[in-house]
Formats: sequence, structure tokens, C-alpha cells
Amino acid sequence: VTHSIPACIGSMTINSKQLDDESPVSIFAVNKCYETVQDGTFFDGNGFAALVREGYKVRSDVNITLEFRTTAVHGVLLGVSSAKVDAIGLEIVHGKVLFHVNNGAGRITATYEPRGTNTLCDGKWHKLQAHKSKHRISLMIDGNLVHTDNPYTQSTSADTNNPIYVGGYPADVKQNCLTSKSSFRGCLRNLVLTKGQHTESFDFSRAFDLRGVFPHSCPGAEH
Repeated sequence: VTHSIPACIGSMTINSKQLDDESPVSIFAVNKCYETVQDGTFFDGNGFAALVREGYKVRSDVNITLEFRTTAVHGVLLGVSSAKVDAIGLEIVHGKVLFHVNNGAGRITATYEPRGTNTLCDGKWHKLQAHKSKHRISLMIDGNLVHTDNPYTQSTSADTNNPIYVGGYPADVKQNCLTSKSSFRGCLRNLVLTKGQHTESFDFSRAFDLRGVFPHSCPGAEH
């Protein structure tokens, strides 16, 4: 087993002596356990999760679904890029959700803007679905669908080969379809990427790099 246990551990004794977990000698990627906890993974606004070390190939089609909860109006949700311009990106900018795709010919963006007094940054769960099929892209938030026109109809494949970065990305990593450098603060859950008949559900506790991310531990209220 190479990944940590996604759980809370308390009241540990060795040879009848209780360990003091309040003042450890060293600590790494361990957070407090919350009194009230929800399903989800907590992002503290300073880091990211890196998935698929060998690189994720978006190519012609991908369908991304996830749920998010935040009170921040800016934050990276997800990015997959290449060394060239091909990439996809999902981000929250000024309270809007943006889905960017570049198949090589130029970036196109589907934007979801909440109407009236509605806000996506209210600390409540919102469901997101981002779909790319060849040159067509769409974005659906809480059942509300947004399409966008793509003038680059001949370019259909996003030839990405980098890891999937969720909630942010390292300073030395290039992301061609993200405009924000702000790491996400809040909770994410149920991240699923589907290509054709292949559906992949991602467990953040199995990420190969986690910084400021606490899998399977989402505080019941914003901390």
C-alpha cells in the first residue's frame, strides 16, 4: 500500500501509554478531524491534487462531472495541458464558471454566469458537467446548459499528455487553458471523467501529489 488512509484516527495507545497527537514531532498532509463532516475532499486554497502521473489524453472527446462547494469567487477547478497549446481547463472567475478548450487552432470558452441574485459561491453544493465532443463544447451547472460556437471546426483533438491538476497547479507547470492562478478553496467530490464507454472515477487519496488537499474530509461548515 503506497497511499495514506483516508480516515480520522484518535485515542491511540502503545503499551498502555496514550500517544499525544496534539504535539507531534513532525506532521505531513494531516489535518484536524471535523465535528461535522461531509463527503468530499477539502482544498485549503493554497495547493492542488495531481492525478494520472503518466499523463491524461483528452483527444477528441471527454465528459467531466464533479460537484463543488465554495465561498470564494476565484479558483482553478481542473486543468489538463500539453507542452504545445492543446489543453482543457475548468475554473471559477469572478463567480462565473469557465470551460476552456484548445484543440490546437485556438482557445474557445463556454461561460456559465449565474442569473440575478443566484450565486455559485454560496457554500452550497453545485453540480458541474463539462462536455467536449470533437470541436463542440458545452457546460452544464445545476442542470442549466450553456453552448458556445467554435469557429475552428477542422480542429477536433486536444492532444494532451500532462497530468490532471485539480484545484490548482504548481508554479512551474504550464496550463494553456486556465487564466487563473488562484487555487480552489472549498470542497470537491464525485470527480468522474468519461471517454466513450470508459468511465473513470478519481479518488483524491490516490493522487501522486497532494498539497493543501485533505481527501475524504470536508468540514460541515467553512473553516
